[in-house]
Amino acid sequence: MKSFLLSLQHLLAMYAGAILVPIIVGTSLGFSSSQIAYLVTADIFMCGVATFLQVYRGIGIGLPVVLGCTFTAVAPMILIGQTKGIDILYGSLFASGILVVVIAPFFASLVRLFPPVVTGSVVTIIGITLMPVAMNYIAGGQETKDYGDPKYILLGFSTLIIILLLQRFTTGFIKSIAILIGLVAGTIIASVFGLVNLSEVQSAHWFELPQPFRFTGFAFDIGAILVFFIVALISLIESTGVYQALSEITGRQLIRKDFRKGYMAEGIAIMLGSIFNAFPYTAYSQNVGLVSLSGVKKNNVIYGMVLLLVICGCIPKLGALANVIPLPVLGGAMLAMFGMVMAYGMRILNDINFKNQNNLLIIAISVGLGAGVTAVPEAFKALGDQFAWFTQNGIVLGTISAIVLNLFFNGINYQQNEENVK
Repeated sequence: MKSFLLSLQHLLAMYAGAILVPIIVGTSLGFSSSQIAYLVTADIFMCGVATFLQVYRGIGIGLPVVLGCTFTAVAPMILIGQTKGIDILYGSLFASGILVVVIAPFFASLVRLFPPVVTGSVVTIIGITLMPVAMNYIAGGQETKDYGDPKYILLGFSTLIIILLLQRFTTGFIKSIAILIGLVAGTIIASVFGLVNLSEVQSAHWFELPQPFRFTGFAFDIGAILVFFIVALISLIESTGVYQALSEITGRQLIRKDFRKGYMAEGIAIMLGSIFNAFPYTAYSQNVGLVSLSGVKKNNVIYGMVLLLVICGCIPKLGALANVIPLPVLGGAMLAMFGMVMAYGMRILNDINFKNQNNLLIIAISVGLGAGVTAVPEAFKALGDQFAWFTQNGIVLGTISAIVLNLFFNGINYQQNEENVK
């Protein structure tokens, strides 16, 4: 029973992230309620598969790592899905997974191209591009006839306030699932306004296995592949920090081969997820906190969580239940979560030397271009559609600008340059 409860605790800690990404992406791409319910269950199932690949030492890094959907991919998935179609979206995700597997043995060397001044700028740009989605949801969704109705705004900010109160006045496990509790509480409040429809839950099946290519096959686009490859590299950098933290907690010394296997497992997970119309993955840091707090460092607990994820991923009614969350409630939670993405980017930037004027220029230009093109995507439209993947995509333009500017100002040995400036 103790192992079951510990596994359930890990499941709850990552559940909000696992269900929010498919709901947000599916809603933004115009999927039906039943399609979004499938997206949720398929993604939960594939989170279990992805985590197993990472925890099983014969394939992955062999640490109690939990893989879940990365929020850094949300904005690119919405943008590419809306402009190029979901066949390009999933084909590009698959191709990016292949590239991750290919570069896994050499990623330790590539990391030098992504020092904190670059990764911090990119994550900040991603957070900025996500905020309009949250604000539109708080207002009820752009397709809503009574967009901006005060009851939607009240509901969205009520959800946000509940999350903030839980963060302020609770500790430990309750605090770690504040987003999930906020979503449940917000949905209950929304039911008072008659904004919760349970008909989809009643009509959903009790059992269904995820199906490969449920919605679409693959199509490929160089620009879209590049976008998701950049997102995957950032996720690998985040995961590296998780690997190192778990190495310290478990007392297991990691060697280069372990990191390679961890990166390859994530690449394989991205490929498999795209086949089942799921989403890219990264190592979840919130579950690292649970490992530390509980003191239970064995992989058996994570294997138990994998089993629970697989079981939940075969129950469409759970996916339909997650999909009853009204858009304003989602918007309130998204404001906190997407804001945290932006804040996380700023935290990464906190590690750099701000006395170095070059660093300020790198951040100013890359974030400025990324945010500017996101706000005004038609600014460089006259340059031609063949360059749209670069000129009309704030994340790609901002990332490439940050990399090039960092190489220009700081060179390849960024950390050494920082020490010299200090």
